[in-house]
Amino acid sequence: MGQFSVNAQRFDPYKNFKFRVKWDGRYVAGISKVSMLKRTTEMIKHRSGGDPSSSFKSPGRTEYDAVTLERGVTHDVDFEQWANKVWNFGSIAGGEVSLADFRKDIIIELLNEAGQTVIAYNLYRCWVSEYQALPDLDSNANAVAIAKLKLEIEGWERDYAVVEPKEPSFVEP
Repeated sequence: MGQFSVNAQRFDPYKNFKFRVKWDGRYVAGISKVSMLKRTTEMIKHRSGGDPSSSFKSPGRTEYDAVTLERGVTHDVDFEQWANKVWNFGSIAGGEVSLADFRKDIIIELLNEAGQTVIAYNLYRCWVSEYQALPDLDSNANAVAIAKLKLEIEGWERDYAVVEPKEPSFVEP
């Protein structure tokens, strides 16, 4: 039975609540939730005409699920500006989409408890298919107003250049 990690001191899996998202070479402030990274490969069945009792299975197209980013509503305009590159209300005819740069590559980094990057994924050719600027507003509610971006992606892969860091320890006095 193999070990999970090359770090003999760490037996716990990483937690899902420490992460960062980066695009355009900088971290995006305030993101509180990122949906799962998931891909699905279609299955194609085929069989020989003379063998009615079984079929063969082979892989078909692979699709990458959309990723949703959520954060509290503030004066920061990162979400809105990216969404406006896909559709900008009030633009002149033919200028509604910024074709040169409406797609972005983004990076999702998972951090350990000490705030060190332990795993990173690169998401390629992402674009905004849905933008929620404000949630339902309710005067009887007690919650943070959340903005959402739904990103269509054409693929993702783990960044294997990110290696497990040496975890810090406190020095006894």
